[in-house]
Amino acid sequence: MQAGETIFALATPAGRGALAVIRVSGPQAGAAVLALSGGAEDRMPAPRRASLRRLKDPKSGAGLDEALVLWMPGPRSFTGEDCAEFHVHGGVAVADSILTALGSISGLVPAEPGAFSRQAVLNGRMDLTAAEGIADLIDAETEGQQQQALRQMQGALGEIYERWRNTLTTSLAHIEADIEFAEEDLPGGLGASALDGLRDTLAAMHAHLAESRGERLRDGVSVAIIGPPNAGKSSLINSLTSVEAAIVSPEAGTTRDVVEVALRLAGVPVRLADTAGLREGETDVEVEGVRRARRRAREAELRILVTAPDALSVDQSDFDLLQEGDLWVVNKSDLADRGVAQDQMVNRNGKSIDHVISVRTGAGVSDLLAALEQQIARQYGVSDRPVMTRLRHRQALQEAVDHLDRAFAAPALELAAEDVRLASRALGRITGKVDVEALLDVVFNDFCIGK
Repeated sequence: MQAGETIFALATPAGRGALAVIRVSGPQAGAAVLALSGGAEDRMPAPRRASLRRLKDPKSGAGLDEALVLWMPGPRSFTGEDCAEFHVHGGVAVADSILTALGSISGLVPAEPGAFSRQAVLNGRMDLTAAEGIADLIDAETEGQQQQALRQMQGALGEIYERWRNTLTTSLAHIEADIEFAEEDLPGGLGASALDGLRDTLAAMHAHLAESRGERLRDGVSVAIIGPPNAGKSSLINSLTSVEAAIVSPEAGTTRDVVEVALRLAGVPVRLADTAGLREGETDVEVEGVRRARRRAREAELRILVTAPDALSVDQSDFDLLQEGDLWVVNKSDLADRGVAQDQMVNRNGKSIDHVISVRTGAGVSDLLAALEQQIARQYGVSDRPVMTRLRHRQALQEAVDHLDRAFAAPALELAAEDVRLASRALGRITGKVDVEALLDVVFNDFCIGK
């Protein structure tokens, strides 16, 4: 988009529907309304009130549709510019004809993905984190994702970064005052005191970095089901998801690759992964399957170790894959000799069993699913406080923290001041207060057309 251009796009999904919304933003938005209204209706609608208009092709005069037209003059609009919306009937021909008519008006160009939100950021109507919240809200598939995206769109995340940046800016002013006016009658140790006052802010930033809840809620939580062959891992994933996603067979080593199934727990998207049985592989294919199973277990956010009395023996290395919060499940409780096998495994490995189930009879499976949902909700459910949602935030915040850590270790106040300045700049890149032009393509790359 060039300066002075007016953009337009279909803001609703393409295809047949009851209604379609076509959005226009820019200095020629008002002219576009008049060009399509034409004739006796050659006047602008009242701002922010729906007006019924007969739309015509501005060149041929052919009728296009009867539509509701909304006129939103800037700066009180989504983009901060003059905006108009045409709420038309949702036939493909209707929408296409109006888009063609708009394209024939001088100064109007089709919008690129994210162009409207991009203009809103450039015009100060929102910061970059709020724009990202809009994209996440559009893509939300679970209630948890919806709530998190809504809070971010409303500015909750941007506010915390701006508060930290303002704190750094104030402290930097005091540090620089101490440096520049050392001969003046200023309070002793003003700069050192201002720098020391940033320790609480740095601690809060470290705690924010340690939290991965927002990213997991946005991108999904990976849960790996691991264990020896014939323990019932494939049967369990089929039972938990009510989908026959994995092949079940009494033959050991049936699962050779990772099989993923998606489900929602506590409003969080979850990816359950069935993996190859953990043992010494007998073929090159099985060896590769076991290698992938162990890699998936290490990369997952949660692990469920499944064993069974009649399965192959459980190696200590299988238990070494487990971390705090992971679950050990003993399957096939319907087998008569399960008690002896369980006691032996508890004594040998020093970890207690979390659940005893039988996928065959269904015993204990619902309790296991409920426990998994509680664990997901506790670790990755919607938080009461703003949390970062993207790798871009994490990288910039880590840069800010690194600069502050160096500031506290700096041998001179001048060096500390420079690191505080760089930390503030890194925080500003998250919200777009600095270097915004360089960040726009990164932020709006995945937006949909019309938003």
